Amino acid sequence: MGTIISKIADFFRETDKLLLSLCFFASLYGCVAVLSATRYLGSLRPFLVQGLSLGLGIAVAIFISAFDFQTFINKWYIIALLGVIPVILTFFIGFAPEGTDDKAWLDLGITTFQPAELMKVCFIVTFSAHLSKVKQNVNKLKYLIPVCLHGAFPVLLIHFQGDDGTALVFAIIVLFMMYAAGVSLKYFACAFAAVILLSPIIYFFVMNDDQRSRIISVFDIEADIQGATYQQYRGRMALANGGFFGQGLFKGILTQSGSVPEGQNDFIFVSIGEELGMLGLLALLLILGAIAIRTLRVAAICRKDSGKLICVGFFAMIFAQIFINVGMCVNLLPVIGVTLPFFSAGGTSLLCMFMGVGLVLNVYKHRNSRTLYIR
Repeated sequence: MGTIISKIADFFRETDKLLLSLCFFASLYGCVAVLSATRYLGSLRPFLVQGLSLGLGIAVAIFISAFDFQTFINKWYIIALLGVIPVILTFFIGFAPEGTDDKAWLDLGITTFQPAELMKVCFIVTFSAHLSKVKQNVNKLKYLIPVCLHGAFPVLLIHFQGDDGTALVFAIIVLFMMYAAGVSLKYFACAFAAVILLSPIIYFFVMNDDQRSRIISVFDIEADIQGATYQQYRGRMALANGGFFGQGLFKGILTQSGSVPEGQNDFIFVSIGEELGMLGLLALLLILGAIAIRTLRVAAICRKDSGKLICVGFFAMIFAQIFINVGMCVNLLPVIGVTLPFFSAGGTSLLCMFMGVGLVLNVYKHRNSRTLYIR
């Protein structure tokens, strides 16, 4: 018993208590929001799943932080298989939950699992290993082309799976990590120009009618309020209902009637806005902003390139999801199915988010080590 207590004491002495506390309180806030947003269903299952995922997530974060992150970097090929194989399985035995056409989940019997969430964390590790290994020569085409192919792989894999929202998150992670690794701005400028030039072709010949209608809805939300723009239209109404102070927890008119589709998931931001108002949303954004800033702080104080890149990758993941999710909810971006970190309902999402937290805690613990081993 004394040994266990000693190890627990050592953990709390060495870990980043601020980051862990911020993530815990964000998730606790999210659990309450999920409980309120799903009350109309008459079932506590979403809340219980969220609560259990929070407890398990903290345990997993602590477990991951117990190792030296360089161990994960050295075994990048095992991490890669752990991330890729479950995603590939969805092409053969994928499961599409009610309300979605994407077979991006695996049915485990007692629950479902979304492999793309796990793949985000695994990719951050493998891409960190790759970039830190070639960092001194990353702007030479001999090394840059394989880096680009590595970064493109998860984006394309998830795109063909049908989850373009997650594919976009992967793309943003790739860009941030490549920038942090020192890739020249001229390559980013070329990539940006190529995207601009190809945009018309992508819009007219690659996107389907549903995807185009979602983009149009950003400019004209009332174009099809019974169809493509219904979710954002109802979301805007809910946010307007909330005002500055909100209608009160468990008292949102649209939230409690289930009138906003995915009000506990992709549109949890809207549910919080209706019930807790702008004050509740401000608190939400401050907590998530503090998590992002703290993650960058850990990156700044770490002496290892691989550790810095892991932190930048996790920052990019939460930044991308916050930016896209909030943009969807306030009708600045089309609805593409991206969850709000630590808040949206979903056991897989929350658990994998804490896996990323565990990596950052790991980097913080070993931030002063200089030795770099890549096999």
